Amino acid sequence: MKVFFYVQHLLGIGHLRRAATLARGLERAGFEVTLASGGMPVEGYKVVQLPPASSDASFLHLLDEHGNPVDDAWKRTRREALLAAYAAASPDVLLIELFPFGRRQMRFELLPLLNKAISTTPRPLVVCSVRDLIQAKPEREKEIVECFEYFYDHLLVHGDPRLARFERSFGGTARIADKLHYTGFVVQDAAPEGGDAGAEEVLVSAGGGAVGQRLLETAIAARALSSLRDRTWRVLAGINAEDFGALQARAGNGVIVERFRNDFTLRLRNCVLSVSQAGYNTVLETLQARARRSWCLSRASPNPSRRCVRTCWQKGGCWRWWRRLR
Repeated sequence: MKVFFYVQHLLGIGHLRRAATLARGLERAGFEVTLASGGMPVEGYKVVQLPPASSDASFLHLLDEHGNPVDDAWKRTRREALLAAYAAASPDVLLIELFPFGRRQMRFELLPLLNKAISTTPRPLVVCSVRDLIQAKPEREKEIVECFEYFYDHLLVHGDPRLARFERSFGGTARIADKLHYTGFVVQDAAPEGGDAGAEEVLVSAGGGAVGQRLLETAIAARALSSLRDRTWRVLAGINAEDFGALQARAGNGVIVERFRNDFTLRLRNCVLSVSQAGYNTVLETLQARARRSWCLSRASPNPSRRCVRTCWQKGGCWRWWRRLR
């Protein structure tokens, strides 16, 4: 059975990482998966790369690969590339990440894709993939539900209802409850046993890095005041770090600044402390690695759902809340 899986990452790469983990799982189960990515290219991922797009921190402006606002011509080219990739895949299942619960700015290509899918004979199964907690948009819930009911057959929620139910962040859940399925959390395979990479280091990370500059700068400054000042601190700025050079300039002896590491999960398992922003993927990978951790949420984060995440994990007994950096 063939699956065409659409994902669009805009700031960080968390959506792409989760989609790639799902794609690998589907492939192991015998599915043939085409993963179409609309975000900026990221090394190490097997995807059909669409003309790349990103966003400013407010998510209000869609930007092309050069950082310029997209225009109608760009949208037309992008839409045609997506539809061509879908036609080439000729899938039995169309799997779309987040839309219509998010990625509204991509409806110029997703509505044509969905209309193409439901008009195809035989009609593919149309499925939405979404994390457990989303950014609440009460004013758009009616529009979201109507879109979902018209196009979609199933909703896969990647979480555990014992910890956080989807209705906690989406008020229209009752209307689509018959199509909703909790999958459990999605996290990439743990690093294989063996190897001491990152042993006894402090590992500081900010996901894709688009909104993590302050955390990283604060961590670098805090090293000298920490009881772990004799350890190596490895700072992973992310591929979208605002000013990578400035971070490198701040780093003194004992601080290593890099954009990312392919062996991140191994280093999580071996580190003496992990400091991060509590994104979906990093939280799960940190728990899986059983790493000692400090998760920091910033008031500047563009994703208010992370405050909801904090509350749910607190109630589940999974973390001790550390006061926000001020």
